[in-house]
Amino acid sequence: MKRAFLFLIITILMINSCGSFVYISKTGTPPPQWYYPNKVETVRYIYFPDYEIYYDFSLNNYLYLNDGNWLNATVLPKRFYGIDLQRSKQVRITNYYGDDIKKYHCETIIKKRNSNPKRYH
Repeated sequence: MKRAFLFLIITILMINSCGSFVYISKTGTPPPQWYYPNKVETVRYIYFPDYEIYYDFSLNNYLYLNDGNWLNATVLPKRFYGIDLQRSKQVRITNYYGDDIKKYHCETIIKKRNSNPKRYH
């Protein structure tokens, strides 16, 4: 019994030392290689503010603004090919899990940008 308990403790410590765990809203599909969190968290969207791109983990697609319209794509269009999302600024959206990213963007991102314009220019 002591050995089993000791084995369990050692296993838990080894797992914790291996790095981060990811919990996303849809299981079974790994996150893209540019995403590597530093803690356990529930995330549906990642926002890339420099490009106004969202990645939706539950649908495994990108959402981006194009001429005032939000478009969904599993692969980003050619105009984004030169960017490295792994090295780009990322904002983990941990407080929104809905489907209307346009509403979230207007209520949260645009409101923040308008309240502190120097930070975004």
